[in-house]
Amino acid sequence: MSALIGKPKYEFNKLQKRLRRQVGNAIVDYAMIEEGDKVMVCLSGGKDSYTLLEILRNLQRNAPIDFELVAVNLDQKQPGFPEHVLPHYLDGLGVSYHILERDTYSVVKEKTPEGKTTCALCSRLRRGSLYGFAEEIGATKVALGHHREDILETLFLNMFYGGTLKAMPPKLLSDDGRNIVIRPLAYCREADIAEFARLMEFPIIPCNLCGSQPNLQRQVVKEMLGEWEKTHPGRLETMFKAVTNVAPSQLADRDLFDFQGLEAKRETLNANRIETFDLLTRKL
Repeated sequence: MSALIGKPKYEFNKLQKRLRRQVGNAIVDYAMIEEGDKVMVCLSGGKDSYTLLEILRNLQRNAPIDFELVAVNLDQKQPGFPEHVLPHYLDGLGVSYHILERDTYSVVKEKTPEGKTTCALCSRLRRGSLYGFAEEIGATKVALGHHREDILETLFLNMFYGGTLKAMPPKLLSDDGRNIVIRPLAYCREADIAEFARLMEFPIIPCNLCGSQPNLQRQVVKEMLGEWEKTHPGRLETMFKAVTNVAPSQLADRDLFDFQGLEAKRETLNANRIETFDLLTRKL
């Protein structure tokens, strides 16, 4: 990071403290990290994962518990991938790390039909590779760099295209029950992360596996949310609060709420209710 003085330095300190506070609150709220945890930080080379690693390192120094951090990058063998960037950066930090080499690029290109987006298969292969490696190195938690907007985008993607009301939880047990996934940036705004990454001068590695895919559903939703926030500042924060404040009785999922049992519940409540008139009668 270039030397900052005066107001720029003050603003950077404010930003860093805000991110640390938000990450710390998320960790506490969802019991993400415990004493003795070995946290595998998935480092892609993008702004989010760089910020995640940096903030976790900051918190680690003053945390009331001891936990270990290990950075892991998945080299997917994309043509032109700058293999030297992350090792050079991590060596400079003195952070323990692994570079996991898996040629998922060829698989994605082979299996994805012409004109279709590559994100779903790429994500699935990447996730499987990283989860398996977490077991190999004895990691107790897998930390991903998803932030507030990622969570909201996923919520709307599932609503619009999947017919489900779900997003990305801050803490998750993987489907096979072997890994606990955490998202410490869940409370953080993407704009704050982008600004922090710029000021920290992280060596960003763009993901060029997708090529040019301007009509990605996630990009469409991202633009929609960005327009909402521009027109109605604070709307995204309110929507995120809604994700943390669910009222099952006000939705329509029969597995979440016992709608069929409402009549029986009414009868029980009425049987146990002491009417005001009865109380007055007894006093007289």
